[in-house]
Amino acid sequence: MEIIKPKKRNVHPYVPELEDLYLKGRITRREFLRNATLLGVSVAGASAFLTSCGGGTEEPTEAPAEAVPTEAPAAGGPVRGGTYTASMQLQLLDHPARLSWVEGANIVRQFGEYLTETGPDNITRPYLCERWEASEDVKTWDLYLKQGVKWNNGDDFTAEDVMFTFGEWLNEDVGSSMLGLLAYLRGMEDVEKVDDYHVRLHLQYGDIGVPEHLFHYPAIVLHRDFEGDIIKQPVGTGAFLLEEYAEGERAVFKRREDYWRNGEDGEPLPYLDELVYVSTDKDAGVAALQGGQVDNVYDPRPSDFNALKDNPNLVVRPVSTSQCLIGRMRVDLEPWDDVRVRNALKMCQDRAKILQLAYFGEGDLSIDAHMAPVHPAYCEKPIPEYDPEGAKALLEEYTAEKGLELPLQVTLATKNDQAEPEIAQALKEMALPGGFDITLDITEASGYWDRWTEVDLGITSWTHRPLAVMVLPLAYTEEAIGNWNETRWTDSEFEELLREAQGTLDVEARRSIMCDMEDIMQERGPIFNSFWKNVWNITNKKFQNIKAHPTAYDLLYDVWIEES
Repeated sequence: MEIIKPKKRNVHPYVPELEDLYLKGRITRREFLRNATLLGVSVAGASAFLTSCGGGTEEPTEAPAEAVPTEAPAAGGPVRGGTYTASMQLQLLDHPARLSWVEGANIVRQFGEYLTETGPDNITRPYLCERWEASEDVKTWDLYLKQGVKWNNGDDFTAEDVMFTFGEWLNEDVGSSMLGLLAYLRGMEDVEKVDDYHVRLHLQYGDIGVPEHLFHYPAIVLHRDFEGDIIKQPVGTGAFLLEEYAEGERAVFKRREDYWRNGEDGEPLPYLDELVYVSTDKDAGVAALQGGQVDNVYDPRPSDFNALKDNPNLVVRPVSTSQCLIGRMRVDLEPWDDVRVRNALKMCQDRAKILQLAYFGEGDLSIDAHMAPVHPAYCEKPIPEYDPEGAKALLEEYTAEKGLELPLQVTLATKNDQAEPEIAQALKEMALPGGFDITLDITEASGYWDRWTEVDLGITSWTHRPLAVMVLPLAYTEEAIGNWNETRWTDSEFEELLREAQGTLDVEARRSIMCDMEDIMQERGPIFNSFWKNVWNITNKKFQNIKAHPTAYDLLYDVWIEES
């Protein structure tokens, strides 16, 4: 019998090497798929590689980071019509490139779209891009755009829109966090319009994270005539039309009739007629979900999960993430400028106990580094033990030099949201035998976000990023000071390794680099982190095709209602 293998032309030269690593058992199926798709191979094409080499049925050696629905699939197929109502705080919206919170992105993404999309499985796929190609050194990226896509004002989507959008991201006056991600571009001189549907990026150094950067939540593609306020000018390529946006009150979307994507029935998406977001606090949102007034509550807290998980009218979808509640120490201020003090506080974490107290055990234990098990090329390290005696010894050495006495008086600031108060209280109790007397400064979320980069010691929530080399430049480099580097920590060795990791395609080589970077953060870094969060999508059971996304994104373009 002749076996005809799929053609392997026009793929990045590293993809066959990935295949070889997989065949030798040195990387998992998930790592192969994740890295192959990173380089522009479709999921179907990557799976074909594995099938052709006899690996199509092999199970992954680690659980996929994807939603696991708890309900049976709908029997009938998609149904058109109906309204989806969700509870989520609605804050000020103006320029999407300045978005720094997921809730705002969830509003804009209903009528705006991205060049790529990172799915619930943590794999990034083309979206407004038809495909992308990367050079062997991952310094040149060709973005091939979908043709036939229309803006909701009737204009054609073209490379002009993409060029304009990159110009906004790279404009320092706009103030986008995309600037940090796109540090490999000097400016628009490195962004080339090849033709109406082809844009080429000329990176100053290799970076494997380009497709992921294009789905960062401020990376909404803008119309070439955008003037700076998305609410006043809600022009997008997405599935819904924005009808109303009232900050702190509600947002209303109507179905777009001429959306460029078709559903399973061959007609344009979306299936739903209307989306409504009502602005409430979390307690009111949970009560409304329990009472049937809303169909979903944004980013449920662990206490909400515990209260709602057995409700027969709801479906709970969990997903593993790189979301975290990280303790942040200002290394430019005493006493956190001394590595002994930073390490002493790290040693005061009983991580398993904190996870249980704060999150009902729903997460993964962590070392004190901002790299998570769901990240490709993650380097697994032993979880540090709770060691108050060791912490106290370090503090005794420090206070003796400074002429101070124990316990060391410090203030810990955070917000009254998710599990921050529980973590703060647990740390306060655990750190006392270690020589710290911690005063808690817990405010409402808005009060903390107004000052989060200025507090001496804080617990800050960080959302999911699909790659470690994506989150690290945002917060742990010299370039990020003045933006999201709230600790002011810089380390030349760490930054050199980060740059190397960004340009390293070889999975094993990148894992080795990550091992060294994790050691640096653990030994002299500015953060402590007890665990990585699970997150949950909790929705009325009548809604089908709901996806639990690790970034808590609302992907609603192909959701429908099945009435019982």
